[in-house]
Amino acid sequence: MFFYLSKKIAVPNNVKLKCISWNKDQGFIACGGEDGLLKVLRLETQTDDSKLRGLAAPSNLSMNQNLEGHSGAVQVVTWNEQYQKLTTSDQNGLIIVWMLYKGSWYEEMINNRNKSVVRSMSWNADGQKICIVYEDGAVIVGSVDGNRIWGKDLKGIQLCHVTWSADSKILLFGMANGEIHIYDNQGNFIMKMKLNCLVNVTGAISIAGIHWYHGTEGYVEPDCPCLAICFDNGRCQIMRHENDQNPILIDTGMYVVGIQWNHIGSVLAVAGSQKVVTQDKDVNIVQFYTPFGEHLGTLKVPGKQMCSLSWEGGGLKIALAVDSFIYFANIRPDYKWGYCSNTVVYAYTRPDRPEYCVVFWDTKNNEKYVKYVKSLISITTCGDFCILATKADENHPQEENEMETFGATFVLVLCNSIGTPLDPKYIDLVPLFVAMTKTHVIAASKEAFYTWQYRVAKKLTALEINQITRSRKEGRERIYHVDDVPSGSVDGVFDYSKAIQGTRDPICAITASDKTLIVGRESGIIQRYSFPNVALIQKYSLDCRACQLSLNCNSSRLAIVDIAGVLTFFDLDTRVTDSTGQQVVGELLKLERKDVWDMKWAKDNPDLFAMMEKTRMYVFRNLDPEEPIQTSGYICNFEDLEIKSVLLDEILKNPEHPSKDYIMNFEIRSLRDSRALIEKVGIEDASQFIEDNPHPRLWRLLAEAALQKLDLYTAQQAFVRCKDYQGIKFVKRLGNLQSESMKQAEIIAYFGRFEEAERMYLDMDRRDLAIGLRLKLGDWFRVLQLLKTGSGDADDSLLEQAHNAIGDYFADRQKWLNAVQYYVKGRNQERLAECYYMLEDYEGLENLANSLPENHKLLPEIAQMFVRVGMCEQAVSAFLKCNQPKAAVDTCVHLNQWNKAVELAKSHSMKEIGSLLARYASHLLEKNKTLDAIELYRKAGYFFDAAKLMYKIADEEAKKRTKPLRVKKLYVLSALLIEQHHEQMKNAQRGKVKGKNSEATSALAGLLEEEVLSTTSRFTDNAWRGAEAYHFFILAQRQLYEGYVDTALKTALHLRDYEDIIPSVEIYSLLALCACASRAFGTCSKAFIKLESLETLSAEQKQQYEDLALEIFTKHTPKDNRKSELNSLLEGGEGKLPTCIATGSPIIEYQFWVCKVCKHYVLAQEISNYNFCPLCHSSVE
Repeated sequence: MFFYLSKKIAVPNNVKLKCISWNKDQGFIACGGEDGLLKVLRLETQTDDSKLRGLAAPSNLSMNQNLEGHSGAVQVVTWNEQYQKLTTSDQNGLIIVWMLYKGSWYEEMINNRNKSVVRSMSWNADGQKICIVYEDGAVIVGSVDGNRIWGKDLKGIQLCHVTWSADSKILLFGMANGEIHIYDNQGNFIMKMKLNCLVNVTGAISIAGIHWYHGTEGYVEPDCPCLAICFDNGRCQIMRHENDQNPILIDTGMYVVGIQWNHIGSVLAVAGSQKVVTQDKDVNIVQFYTPFGEHLGTLKVPGKQMCSLSWEGGGLKIALAVDSFIYFANIRPDYKWGYCSNTVVYAYTRPDRPEYCVVFWDTKNNEKYVKYVKSLISITTCGDFCILATKADENHPQEENEMETFGATFVLVLCNSIGTPLDPKYIDLVPLFVAMTKTHVIAASKEAFYTWQYRVAKKLTALEINQITRSRKEGRERIYHVDDVPSGSVDGVFDYSKAIQGTRDPICAITASDKTLIVGRESGIIQRYSFPNVALIQKYSLDCRACQLSLNCNSSRLAIVDIAGVLTFFDLDTRVTDSTGQQVVGELLKLERKDVWDMKWAKDNPDLFAMMEKTRMYVFRNLDPEEPIQTSGYICNFEDLEIKSVLLDEILKNPEHPSKDYIMNFEIRSLRDSRALIEKVGIEDASQFIEDNPHPRLWRLLAEAALQKLDLYTAQQAFVRCKDYQGIKFVKRLGNLQSESMKQAEIIAYFGRFEEAERMYLDMDRRDLAIGLRLKLGDWFRVLQLLKTGSGDADDSLLEQAHNAIGDYFADRQKWLNAVQYYVKGRNQERLAECYYMLEDYEGLENLANSLPENHKLLPEIAQMFVRVGMCEQAVSAFLKCNQPKAAVDTCVHLNQWNKAVELAKSHSMKEIGSLLARYASHLLEKNKTLDAIELYRKAGYFFDAAKLMYKIADEEAKKRTKPLRVKKLYVLSALLIEQHHEQMKNAQRGKVKGKNSEATSALAGLLEEEVLSTTSRFTDNAWRGAEAYHFFILAQRQLYEGYVDTALKTALHLRDYEDIIPSVEIYSLLALCACASRAFGTCSKAFIKLESLETLSAEQKQQYEDLALEIFTKHTPKDNRKSELNSLLEGGEGKLPTCIATGSPIIEYQFWVCKVCKHYVLAQEISNYNFCPLCHSSVE
């Protein structure tokens, strides 16, 4: 950070100043002095020249108003920036509040206690309240509109300072005896502040200043010290909050009169005086510190006695009240910034975020990329890359592979020019100084330095690779202590213990080039190492403490800017004889410049450099300066005789919206002179001048001028001199062109004036060349226009290409609808598919798939798109079209379309479908989804397995004694599945046996095959038995209830065949009931005998049956009345008659109806009453 005095304003009549305050928002400066002097000034830059901005622009007083009203010396002035008010107070205790009206200041309010004098006044952060403290201990808190909020008398206390906390909840009162008391915002005492900085201090002291930075612009880092308290003896402490037990302590070693933070709380200015041994009088100085107590520098100020200081709102100037003068000093802050490949990288703080906001601003395309970085230390750039040095985040330890440096406290993040992190390195060394070359990063603490050869995916030249291979083998990271003498071989083991060892002479600056590393130390010693194999070559001794070091492009000369802003130069390799007659290497050059705050060597000339001195930029060639340029920009880059500089001060006033106006390009004199010569004198003389002052940039200038004048010979010579091979080829090509106008058009295109060139081509009726030009530029919209405007037929392939390119343009910007229109015209099916998918236009995608020929390479992709959105049918047809049945089946399985999967597997005779099904079915059964498994098997045509499962369910339901009708239905379903299985077998055989007697043979073969298959379970043969059992069971009861007791008995008698399905007790109870009702007591008796002999009944139940039987058969003899009809039923045997399932009676007639599905019979006269088969409920035809 550099500062220098820039302006001095005298107060009329030599009236001594007492206080000064600079309004941060509107820029008014109020100064108070003796005899009631109160002035409000305003400095404004007035310039018409857009290049003169910021500090470089001349500033004049746009306001200079005397405010009349005070009689005594004005001692306190404070601004209320939010409400544009000024509050002042004099030695008589009179307080005046001033307001701005139509460009002038007027009294708004006045107040006088007439008791004591006001020592301090402070507005809170939002400008709503003011706290006024009087010497006699009176405190008044008032509102902005003049109302008193509260007042208090602190007895026996002399007050001299007051300040609010950022949240306005706390007030700090400074006492005359040096104590500081903490009160809440209602005036209640909380505690005394512990003043660590006054340990071991004796004698009377007073508070010189208290300033609490309110965080209005954010903090330099989270939990940053912001409350500064300073005493007149020079002791100072900076606290994080009012109870901070561990504040930053500073001994400034001076007599202090005032302190103030800058606008972002990053620099604390301490003003006062210091005794100098050689002089009698004290010297006025301002010391600058960071919030962490690091000393940034000292500014000496002339005059007898300084009494007050105040920062400007942007932190670029500071006003100092000395005697009857106001001195202004310009501040050149140490911005965190860098420049890599057309990108300016800069960092700033924001009040709403704890991190630094790092902006990567691409000045070429005016695009910016923002990255938030916690605890940023510095930004270093080189080539296309940038290193952000930060503190490691304690909350997020590094990845496991960083174990060897676990617990590292700092990170070096390698980023590209849009802020993408490429490689973070965790280190245990404070990166106070960071330098960067094309291959290495060097970070130094005060005691040691660390080198890291970073890798980037960019092709290095063979030479660079040779240089770095050795170091790569020996490890890419090394650490060296500044007191070591490395030889360049195997020293510099990766050992952090070196970083901990102290040194008496700390590092204060470093710089590096591809072959040299320079380390500057506080004593003035400069150490030169070879690089990348670090070996100490030379030590030089200088009598200044370097702050910024810089090597020229061939590492022969070193520029040193010391902490006082003096620039000197040192030749590293010159051998000179010193005063003792000994030969030494290295010579300090005669040139010395003061107040230098930035310098840059030219990248392509070791003798050229540019430097910033106050608000002027000088360019030096061989240590001779050219005439200066007024600017306050920071130099980004110096090559090709052009200097690019950036007005960081202006950018950081509104960092979110950088403007291209803040990038300045300056041409140096030789370039300006050559240009003037070419324009005014002519090419020959200019080429002679350039011959005498050769530089590739000048030759290029000449070549371009010669081209414009169609002087091809000179142009070629000049291109040869600046080694521009493309230029030479271009001139050759021009030489081959016949027409002058063609040459002219080509040259215009070469200079980038494409519109003009295109117009010339079209005027020559060479539309093809105009199209060719636009093709080269990739301006496809214009290509399309030109193709369409032509009279002849446009080239179809070119049209297609143009349509597709425009489609790509829209697709890249995610404008899929527009892209579709052009892809359709360009017949670009691949991109069309992508667009349809993005638009979720699946109909369009389906149509596209249908329009594609078979086995087109795009079909699998389209199919996959359909799979991703669950559109099975479309996916399958796409897979089948490109002959991938397996993928189609996999899709069906994936989307649970098993029937489709089976169908496909069968039609493409795939073997693995069974295992697939089994897998899925077992998965369903595990989840107890038996019905789903049945459905799966049924859909897949595995009727036998489905039937088995269904039969199982029916059995289980029967055991649960569910409604008989439900059980019957389940059995019917099982039997129907078996029928389908039979059918399937027959059909399969029919397909196999194609011959004369195929019908009968195939049926037989089907049955035989079935026989083999079904040996596992006999239930296929009589699948219908369960259904019949429950059918007759229900029928018998229905007939009984309807009063057809005889038929009910006949039906009940059938149930005896089904004891394996329906429990015997149910069957015989029903039979006994029916027999009893139809008075067939013989049958009834047999049923009772059966019931009484059942083993499943308990003794109690058997007893009940016996009692009932006794009761019945004592009244009726156990004999059947109508024997004949029952005989046939009771006997059964071989010649068993078929049963009518509608009535339960045996069928004796020859005419009966057979159900096509279940093959059961119904009497012919009965079927007319039914629409559906009584057993299986299939329709009657």
